[in-house]
Amino acid sequence: MEKFIFLIETATDSCSVALAKDGCIVAEKYINEPKAHASVLGGFITDILKENSITMDDCSAVAVSKGPGSYTGLRVGVSCAKGLCYGASKPLISVCTLATITQMALDNRLYPGSGDFLVVPMIDARRMEVYTANFNSRGEQLTPVEAKILDENSYAEELAAGPVLFTGNGAEKFRNLVAGNPNAYFAPQQPHASGMRVIANAKLEAGEFEDNAYFEPFYLKDFVAGKPKKLL
Repeated sequence: MEKFIFLIETATDSCSVALAKDGCIVAEKYINEPKAHASVLGGFITDILKENSITMDDCSAVAVSKGPGSYTGLRVGVSCAKGLCYGASKPLISVCTLATITQMALDNRLYPGSGDFLVVPMIDARRMEVYTANFNSRGEQLTPVEAKILDENSYAEELAAGPVLFTGNGAEKFRNLVAGNPNAYFAPQQPHASGMRVIANAKLEAGEFEDNAYFEPFYLKDFVAGKPKKLL
């Protein structure tokens, strides 16, 4: 029996929705535009269902990026995913955004060398801070997710031990700090819903679901609203 999973990724400025069938992507909608999540997400979902002649009743589960990442983006994505699950009585799967970025790097073979290497996905958290964790070249997470302020000494131990691929939308800000290091490789990229398929499919097979009523995104840091500009 065919197994469809709806995939939703809204953890950064990019917003994407994909449909996976038996672990393979059959459709994806994507836009890279800040604060567009709420206005485009519903249309993306409707279009993919219509273009593939299916309904939510045909899907086995809905998977959503749980963070870390943008507070607003995560709220929109998780709220939408929970609504779809509630309306169609489907299970909810969550996928770490950093794991998605790592899987994309492995899928697209962004590391140019051979042998084992370290993958460090980075999500931009403003200024010189990133949300990050270390993964091995099999996509296994090695360290806890953290908010890290980058400087010239960051990852000195990892770079001394072997090749490291820095990826994600926060990787570029670290490049100049380790310029000339032969073990530092860079492949900046935004997370896409299609990159969730491997992890989501594994969780579906294992029955690893979230509580649809109580699940909340993993923000990592508390939301701080900016001060409104004075009216002229």
